[in-house]
Amino acid sequence: MTYRVYVIQNREEQFYVGLSEDVARRVEQHNTGQSRWTKGRGPWTIVWQSDKLSLSEARKLENRLKRQKGGHGLFHLVGVRRSSGS
Repeated sequence: MTYRVYVIQNREEQFYVGLSEDVARRVEQHNTGQSRWTKGRGPWTIVWQSDKLSLSEARKLENRLKRQKGGHGLFHLVGVRRSSGS
């Protein structure tokens, strides 16, 4: 099985980092209230996703991105930029 690490963003410029075998299905779950942290904070859109990785590689990358806590390191690592004004 292969996995992808993904970053989603909402209108308030909050970010969420996750991993999934099926990113599109997982984002749909985020947008329909099936994920506790993202429930009621959407809509969410995918702003970045990794290439296909093994579960071990995906977990390492997910943890590395989550340690950035949405800061400049996250933006540098994945090439995502906040919109103007932030």
